[in-house]
Amino acid sequence: MTEKANNPYLDLFKKQKANSINVSNSTYNQRIKKLNALQRAIEFTFRNDIIDALKKDLGKPRVESEMTEIYQIVGDIKHAKKYLHQWMRNKKVKTPLSMLGASSYIKYEAKGVCLIISPWNFPFNLTFGPLVSSIAAGNTAILKPSEMTPHSSALMKKIVETVFKEEEVALVEGEVQTSTDLLNLPFNHIFFTGSPTVGKIVMKAAAEHLASVTLELGGKSPTIIDETANLKAAAKKIMWGKFLNCGQICVTPDYVLVKYTVKSKFIEECKIWLNAYFGSRPEASDSYGRIVSQKHYKRLLEHLNDAKSNNGQIITGGESNEASKYIAPTLVSDLEEAASLLQDEIFGPILPIVTYNTLDEAIQYIKNKERPLALYIYSKSKKNIRKILNYTKAGGTCINNNIIHYANHNLPFGGINNSGIGKSHGYHGFKAFSNERAVVKQHTFGITELLFPPYTNYKEKLAKWTVKWF
Repeated sequence: MTEKANNPYLDLFKKQKANSINVSNSTYNQRIKKLNALQRAIEFTFRNDIIDALKKDLGKPRVESEMTEIYQIVGDIKHAKKYLHQWMRNKKVKTPLSMLGASSYIKYEAKGVCLIISPWNFPFNLTFGPLVSSIAAGNTAILKPSEMTPHSSALMKKIVETVFKEEEVALVEGEVQTSTDLLNLPFNHIFFTGSPTVGKIVMKAAAEHLASVTLELGGKSPTIIDETANLKAAAKKIMWGKFLNCGQICVTPDYVLVKYTVKSKFIEECKIWLNAYFGSRPEASDSYGRIVSQKHYKRLLEHLNDAKSNNGQIITGGESNEASKYIAPTLVSDLEEAASLLQDEIFGPILPIVTYNTLDEAIQYIKNKERPLALYIYSKSKKNIRKILNYTKAGGTCINNNIIHYANHNLPFGGINNSGIGKSHGYHGFKAFSNERAVVKQHTFGITELLFPPYTNYKEKLAKWTVKWF
């Protein structure tokens, strides 16, 4: 892909590129000022508008909007403001004796013009969260949110235009062609959140310009429950984590691997908590959201139909309403391995339950699939927990809980291989949008000057001596 003169976003890109060096050299106070302006817009000016937009796009309950969108963004901003001065400092590093007379440090400099492509499931959080890191690092940025949440995208555009100059931060709306046009431009860094399939397209486009990437992808995040687990507590947390945002979360428990001896008890506890959360008619509950689009609604129904043809048993749920894009919280068991629910990332309110006989069997089951974005463990056994951590790979893990690692700004967030490349949040997000520039300053005569040409026998001996002792 190459930069084309008729690209509709070329002028915007050029404006940001021309301004990027000024933004890169912005002071701590200037960056804090931008973060404060964004915080005021999210926390106060547009707070109710955000909640209304999310209700229209996703049927998202107010409490979920507050906690998973507004709280998370404001938390990102507060954390960045608290530590930004420390992050921006040059980091001194040791200089080897062979470079006597010099000092060394790492300078964190902005990468330049960045593209942030965000998904629909948490539109505000996953658009403005990376933007906070980009601003903290001193970049300009163009944002491209999902077209599948039009009310949220339109509101975000209004927020961006209210808070920022377009040569610093701009947001463009559109569908696939818009993303394609943007990816044709030579950005310095691309931050993408979405599916592994689209992530590969983004990475190919970035390769044309040798742009660095952060890919926040997804995959099938497993949950292991062993025979020592507190089943009541496990069911309580898993039913919350799975059906938050109607299951449309990249780190939601995608499937459960439960020891066969405790399966029945676990299912019993799940039913109790589902009723406690959403009542006997979840469709009428104010605490339960909706599927984002008819396309995804139909995709999920196809999963359920496929499950039935693969001997799947619906334990609870399965009801649906096309008009309102409603699918009940659904638990499915006894699936054959070929079932699509066990092969594809579900991204909806359906939870397959798989049994295992030995822990080694459960670990091997996970290892046979792509490396997940998250892996959850419910156990009281330190030995079992240690074994699972040592013999599996995942972007992140919670022990006796799920999802909450995302909210810790001190932890890196991101996947591995199929579930992502690079890390975000807090200092790790600042680093993702920064170039760690190596700097060496020579203060006095350098010992290496003794080895400059012409090469004599003496210098050959000196070189050997240097290899041996330095």
